[in-house]
Amino acid sequence: MSDPYLYSVTNNVATFSINDAPYNLMSLEYIDRLEEQLPDILADEGIRAMVFTGGGLDHFSAGMNLKQLPEGIKRAGSPEAFFGQRHRVLDMIESGGTPAIATLYGFCLGGGLELPLACHFRIAADAGAQIGLPEMDLGSVPAWGGSARLPRTVGRTYALDMILRGRKIDGAEAYRIGLVTEVLPVSELKSRAQALGEELASQPRLAVKAMLDAIVGFETKTQSESIEDEMKAAALNRGTADSMEGMRAFLEKRKPVFNQSES
Repeated sequence: MSDPYLYSVTNNVATFSINDAPYNLMSLEYIDRLEEQLPDILADEGIRAMVFTGGGLDHFSAGMNLKQLPEGIKRAGSPEAFFGQRHRVLDMIESGGTPAIATLYGFCLGGGLELPLACHFRIAADAGAQIGLPEMDLGSVPAWGGSARLPRTVGRTYALDMILRGRKIDGAEAYRIGLVTEVLPVSELKSRAQALGEELASQPRLAVKAMLDAIVGFETKTQSESIEDEMKAAALNRGTADSMEGMRAFLEKRKPVFNQSES
């Protein structure tokens, strides 16, 4: 059996490319391997950004391999345990403290949107993308956290419109409603994701992690709680090598070089 995804690290950016072109279905093995590998990656100070993409340029992912669903539930012991694993994996991506970027092109359906929703940045192809949670068309509902994360990303109105109607949107509409931050030609999508990853990796690592910890999940916090998280982040970063480098660079009128004490 081939690897469920191809993994590489370039300039402190880890890339996960689903190895099942053209549809790049998220197999049982794909989720199993992510669950096994992510803790070590998130703990690696030399990896400061992650990119989730698919093999080829046809589709990011058409979602879960539904033919494997009975086997997956049997292996996990129950539907709750099966979907619980997916929630754990996506929670690790969202709350692990390392910026994650997803590329949206071609089919981005079901789990193929739910995983990107757990990422902190999403960029889309300017043509050809079909982005949605079409579970209603199967008489079902999103089960990988889609109905929790989509409203927090685009608001209740757009989320209901997409989920209840099983509606698929393109990159331009995804940009308009705030689901993605950029749209560009599909041929440039992966190189742009790498460049964005390198930009994020060049930022002060501890400060980035502190801000992710403070901002992720802010929807369930009061403003006072969010301000308290910000104060904790400021205290954590006070006096670090990167904060001192940033101040020196400002005074010397040059671009700061962060993370110099790390690999």
